[in-house]
Amino acid sequence: MQYRSLGKTGIKVSPYCLGAMMFGKLGNPDHDDGIAIIHKALDAGINFIDTADRYSAGESEEIVGKALKGRRDTVVLATKFFGPMGTDPNQQGGSRRWIMQAVDASLRRLQTDYIDLYQIHRPTPDTDIEETLSALTDLMRAGKVRAIGSSTFPVSEIVEAQWVAEKRGLARFRTEQPPYSMLDRGIERDMLPTAQRYGMGVMVWSPLSKGMLTGRYRKGQPLPDSLRAKFMPKQMSDERSLDAVEQLIPLAEEAGMSLTHMAMAFVMAHPGVTSALLGPRTMAHLDDLLAGAEVRLTDEMLDRIDQIVPPGTDVGLNEANYNPPAITTPSLRRRPMAERVAV
Repeated sequence: MQYRSLGKTGIKVSPYCLGAMMFGKLGNPDHDDGIAIIHKALDAGINFIDTADRYSAGESEEIVGKALKGRRDTVVLATKFFGPMGTDPNQQGGSRRWIMQAVDASLRRLQTDYIDLYQIHRPTPDTDIEETLSALTDLMRAGKVRAIGSSTFPVSEIVEAQWVAEKRGLARFRTEQPPYSMLDRGIERDMLPTAQRYGMGVMVWSPLSKGMLTGRYRKGQPLPDSLRAKFMPKQMSDERSLDAVEQLIPLAEEAGMSLTHMAMAFVMAHPGVTSALLGPRTMAHLDDLLAGAEVRLTDEMLDRIDQIVPPGTDVGLNEANYNPPAITTPSLRRRPMAERVAV
């Protein structure tokens, strides 16, 4: 395993990061099975695990904690906060009040006294970024957290967080975790160059575009019986995405590899990507992903992928991506009726 630097943290991580979102009732509720998958990933050389308090309401963190007994010191452990963890409106977000509660709860579930990388899962428009960075800085000084990062942040908010950290003498985000795949290439335009400029590590999620790049979702065929199809039917049946998939499949076949392996190799080819998140639900899923770890794409193949999905463009939908209030709230992009006239 050729380990890479996680931004400027000095921490070395594997090119594959084991994502634990599918461990627990959301995906695979069998704790023993989840532990076995984690152990196999570690035995294969993966030393990087990413989870979140929100995954299966904390159950994912519990499974990871069980699996790391006796192996914690050799693992770079990342988790996230932000999503609601109860009905109380203050049990979520990026406030100091919540961060201090959330980190202690995660530490208990993970059965550890420190987190290597603590990330805010999504932006919090109602909270000043200085509030969030100040709390995270204190956690680092207390030894509970080693490094901090963001996930699915717009470029403008990544830059703002860097500026605020410098101006206020606070710890700064050392990593970003964005979506990236052959179908979701928007981050190539400005997010990846910005992360490189600030020396941030980048762990990309959904390199298989929610499973669209496994070959199971085909144009003109019924949706398979899957969790993605159940919860995201619109995205999984998107015509533009399926059109691109139909062009990518023969390219992979011509090169003698599976679409899945080509998809993973594609994201790993970008110099701005540190690690790609694997999200296996079963041991078979992990085995297949590990089997493609040595796949490399030639410049010719990358050029042909560029012809199908141009660099810097997103094809189709990503329902799990972040939409800022300026997009989700009509009143923020519509003047009052009386002000819509020119004279």
